[in-house]
Amino acid sequence: CGPCKASKPQLEALAAQYSADSTTDVACGIIYEHVLGDEIQSYKIRAFPTYVLFNQTAEAGRISGVNFDGIKALVAQHCKSHDFGQGASLGGANAGNTISVEDARARRLARFGGGGNGNVPGSSKADDIVKDDADGGGEEECVYNDEDNDEEMKDAALPTADDEAATEEAKEDDKMDVDEPAAGKKESEKKDDNAAEVEMVDPTADLKEEDVKTLTEEYGFPLIRAQKGLLNGGGTVEGAASWLCEHLEDADIDEPIEKVPKKLGAVKSYRCVATGKLFTDMVAMEFYANKTGRTEFEECTEEKKPLTPEEKAAKIAEIKSLLKAKRMQREETEKTENVDREKQRRFMGKEMIKTREQMEIDQRKRMAQQRKKEKEAAIRERQRIKAELEKDKRERAANKGKLKSKLGVDGYNPDAIQYEVDEGGAGQEEGQENKKPKKAPPSVAKIDEYLAKVSSYRAGGDGGNCLKILKAYLGNVVKNPEELKFKKINMENKAYRTKVKPFLGAKNLLLAVGFAPSEDGSALVLDDDVDMTTVEMALKKVEESYEKYMK
Repeated sequence: CGPCKASKPQLEALAAQYSADSTTDVACGIIYEHVLGDEIQSYKIRAFPTYVLFNQTAEAGRISGVNFDGIKALVAQHCKSHDFGQGASLGGANAGNTISVEDARARRLARFGGGGNGNVPGSSKADDIVKDDADGGGEEECVYNDEDNDEEMKDAALPTADDEAATEEAKEDDKMDVDEPAAGKKESEKKDDNAAEVEMVDPTADLKEEDVKTLTEEYGFPLIRAQKGLLNGGGTVEGAASWLCEHLEDADIDEPIEKVPKKLGAVKSYRCVATGKLFTDMVAMEFYANKTGRTEFEECTEEKKPLTPEEKAAKIAEIKSLLKAKRMQREETEKTENVDREKQRRFMGKEMIKTREQMEIDQRKRMAQQRKKEKEAAIRERQRIKAELEKDKRERAANKGKLKSKLGVDGYNPDAIQYEVDEGGAGQEEGQENKKPKKAPPSVAKIDEYLAKVSSYRAGGDGGNCLKILKAYLGNVVKNPEELKFKKINMENKAYRTKVKPFLGAKNLLLAVGFAPSEDGSALVLDDDVDMTTVEMALKKVEESYEKYMK
């Protein structure tokens, strides 16, 4: 997990420190959760990481969570070796140092109050010198030969009884000089050992009484279980209840709560292991970690010092300069983006204009082709009509002005106009009006014939437009049989005059289904007693003819 990874380098450094320290007898190792497996329950591991100190196979203490101060205190309490100092050899601290004969004699003379002139009290020459001084004889130079000096030095080097006593006294003094620092060192070591001892405290002392009371009285948990729940559940009633529900079957759930080492110092900050930078809270540390990508941090008892007014002013000035630089950079970026967007907009505008122009060109081409087709169709229609007229003229000339057949070229088959002539072929007398033969009234049986005549008009789709108008007339009557406005067709209407009246068979169809001219002859009116079945049948045939025509 994150805390284990973050604390592993510091744990390895602490293990190396203990390995190099001869005064501490402890060996460190790491065991991972997947290695323990189910045995993790037997070791009562409740948090990660957990540091357990073993004396052989017996547990001497444990620390839950990252707390290296607690680890050091626990190791100092149980694993500290004793240091008895360097010691001293028998006979005094300086017994190993050799002293010359002259130095030994000088020490003895100094102990008995003698001077440094080499005269020994009681000698004849010394007495003479003292006597001369007392008589006031003035200064007298004393000259000794080498032999006398050698003899005197030998005599002085020989130890006397007094010298031996003085030597023993000096040895005692030296011994006392050696013993006193050693005793003082033992006292200081004893104080250090006492200081290294860690105070063990009850972890339940910091629990809130109202939380414990809630768990014991309202939830019904025993006191020890309630306290364990609060210690392991984050210090809240909800967390404690959740933890207790998960660990009700633990074998040690009712065992007394052990004391834990008192923390040597509260965590006041967090420090980056790589850079040593301090952070006051987790938010600042996480922000720094996300910004720099560093992952190794540790808790620290050092408090981050607040900025002085000068440092704060300098920091504010630095932040303002950074903000100004970023703002200028953002403005430059926005300016560049605006230029690019404007270029893109102009490019798209030009492309749209080109596309629109191309569409207009294509539309003009299509319209020109359509007009060309219409002109060609009109030319063919005129040629057909001319052929019909020529045929009519020839037939009339052959039949003495009488037309017996019907015109029919390319589907065009209108009723021919019949003229009354005498049997001899001569025309009627001059001034006598030509009388047209009476036609049979329109009938339902001829509806198909009327539709065929209308459908024969192919030029410009005129026949289809006529069928569409007829379908609208009949459809309105069928859908709204009670509406009077649909039972009357105004023959002065533009639609009727241009799309129905010019085509043979259209008016006869309306008359066949029941329409009749009005008294003034300006409209076609449907009779009230008309058979609606006939109208519906005619509508169905008109729809079929229209669909066939459009194909």
